[in-house]
Amino acid sequence: MGDQVRIVEVGPRDGLQNEKTPVSAEARIAFVENLVKAGLGIIEVGSFVSPKAIPQMANSDQVLRAVDHHPGHEFHVLVPNEKGYEAAKAAGAKVVAVFASASEGFSKANINCTVAESIQRFVPVLERAKADGIKVRGYVSCVLGCPYDGEVKPSAVVDVTKKLWDLGCYEVSLGDTIGVGTPAKARALLRATASEVPMTNLGMHFHDTYGQALANLYAGLEEGARVIDSAAGGLGGCPYAPGATGNVATEDVVYMLEGMGVKTGVDMMQLLAATNGIADVLGKKPVSRVASALNAKAR
Repeated sequence: MGDQVRIVEVGPRDGLQNEKTPVSAEARIAFVENLVKAGLGIIEVGSFVSPKAIPQMANSDQVLRAVDHHPGHEFHVLVPNEKGYEAAKAAGAKVVAVFASASEGFSKANINCTVAESIQRFVPVLERAKADGIKVRGYVSCVLGCPYDGEVKPSAVVDVTKKLWDLGCYEVSLGDTIGVGTPAKARALLRATASEVPMTNLGMHFHDTYGQALANLYAGLEEGARVIDSAAGGLGGCPYAPGATGNVATEDVVYMLEGMGVKTGVDMMQLLAATNGIADVLGKKPVSRVASALNAKAR
């Protein structure tokens, strides 16, 4: 467990996209800047989707331009298609993310097309990104269960992950979108997927709906996975996944890793300040257990 673990902070995008309270571009910029101060080097800052579909991600170009001045940091943005890619490129994106689902039901609810059709949409994006020197990260949703189709077969996850990898994604993040996975299932899924895509190029994106995210991450770490997606304060949820709660909290991940002797480079108190700052904007308390404990201790 002494290997380096990379944390991909997704709070400013995946964390905020489902919030009902409006969050201004200025507040999102401040959130990202606070996360940078905390020592997080990879941060997903926005999404170039229609603001009618996801209002919270409006002005992602403004957010990216405002924060993209930190040397040695990666700022990711999600793009749903070629039009989104063009907007992201115009805003100066150096890393974009594309997403597909392992389940047909979620794909149709989320982006109104089949899984195969969604992957075809990304072919020109990947081709253009390669020509433009822009890195592409892949996401696979519903890897351990779907709100529409129920159980998802590991073979379906492996198939979609390999397709994204073969298209040119440098890394593919496996998302338990509704947080129903348990450690044995997470371990089996990673083993199966690593038979087609190197374990070092797989990310773990586990939501904490049933309180299993940290246990699932630990199982993945034992298998050799070294990339973790998390959101400050446990922010998150998906407009197309009824009942899904937030991502695993970055504070909880950092506390676990540091307690295992894995150096994260994250300043916990600075991270707590970032979490409390965005929680104040949203008018609610962080769901992170570590943030709650540290806030209570401070009081």
